[in-house]
Amino acid sequence: MTETTHTQTAPAGAAGRPRSPEWRLAGDALRGLRQDLFDDAFAYRPLPRTAAGDRPGGLGRHSGWTPHAVVVGLGGLAMLVALASTAGSGLPSLLCGLLALGPVLLTLVRPVGAFWASLGATTLASVVGGATGMDWPWGPGSFVSHLTVVTVVAIRTRPRTAAWMWVLTAVYGFVADTLLGWDRYTTDVAPMLILSALVLLVVTVRHTRRQAQREVTEQRTVTAEERSRRTLLEERTTIARELHDVVAHHMSVVAIQAEAAPYRVENPPEELEKAFATIRENAVAALTELRRVLGVVRAEDYEAPDAPQPTLADLDRLLANVRQAGLGVEKAVTGAVRELPQGVELSAYRIVQEALSNSLRHAPGADARVEIGYVLGGLGLRVVNGPPPAPHLVKPSPGAGHGITGMRERVAMLNGEMTAGPTADGGYEVTVFLPVPAAAVIEDGA
Repeated sequence: MTETTHTQTAPAGAAGRPRSPEWRLAGDALRGLRQDLFDDAFAYRPLPRTAAGDRPGGLGRHSGWTPHAVVVGLGGLAMLVALASTAGSGLPSLLCGLLALGPVLLTLVRPVGAFWASLGATTLASVVGGATGMDWPWGPGSFVSHLTVVTVVAIRTRPRTAAWMWVLTAVYGFVADTLLGWDRYTTDVAPMLILSALVLLVVTVRHTRRQAQREVTEQRTVTAEERSRRTLLEERTTIARELHDVVAHHMSVVAIQAEAAPYRVENPPEELEKAFATIRENAVAALTELRRVLGVVRAEDYEAPDAPQPTLADLDRLLANVRQAGLGVEKAVTGAVRELPQGVELSAYRIVQEALSNSLRHAPGADARVEIGYVLGGLGLRVVNGPPPAPHLVKPSPGAGHGITGMRERVAMLNGEMTAGPTADGGYEVTVFLPVPAAAVIEDGA
């Protein structure tokens, strides 16, 4: 049995013809109108307090309510204008004042619904207040009220909503002027459309500018995070390259000693020869894998150094170069100087080197001091520089922020501790402790 699958595509239009771009554009516009001004039009969306309201003491405690107070004040103004311009007095005048005040206050909790309430209140106020001598379709109080409402709603929503409010205001004004505007009324549709267009244009520009600033801030944040992540990876790659020589040296020594050990024993047992052969094979395999891993993190332009990696014994040469660059630096060593594992020696040298480079970059002309402490259980480092002299000719360089990141990576690799920060006199201090187990020192010294 053969199974046949039929695929049916629904027609795009009434006759199955694809809809034109104009039709799709109109459909998108109507969907936008429904989403902005009809769906959940009277949803409860209270105006939040501003961040300034968090400041303690005095008027700062109440400054977060400033937007609310401004809206209430504009509503009161619209009410006073309505009371002053309404024909007659008593209940109709009071009702017109409340119809002008109500939609403005409603923008504080139901912004979109306040727009519809303003259109309804405008019509009701023109009927209740008596239209004699009143502009049509907005009286003075309704004019101020509706202009305030569309402004507040535009601020609280988005530019597309502001555009739709302006269009519906124009439609309302022309319909009311054409169908209900008798000869005794003077129209104020044009002033309303002109003023509302100017106000909504200003609000839209404000929205657009804030959105652009927000996007720029977000992009800067993402860029800063990517730069920090890239810097971290670069520092880790650099550390891996430098430690390769240290680890490769030890593995090479293990392989050579394992190969030579059987020849140092007369008539060695077969089991011993096999054991040393296995040690050598594992050492060579580990060295091969180490080189393969290093090839993954090595840059294309990386060249292996010809000289061995530096240690603390080479620190005097580094200090001499730094002094020639213009940084006055002195060294102090405490404790019993001893040979440490090569990884610790290399990391300590690089930390001091980077700290002095930061001093040259950020405090040109200042004096620095390097303190090295050989203590029980580890090595202590302290590099501190004073503030640059006041009349310095060389401006500090901002740098790229890689130095501290690299130092922290080296310290973390050795399970050490590090603090870095400004001193009380305006200088900068880096303090590091690198733990060194006693067994590692004895074995390395042996």
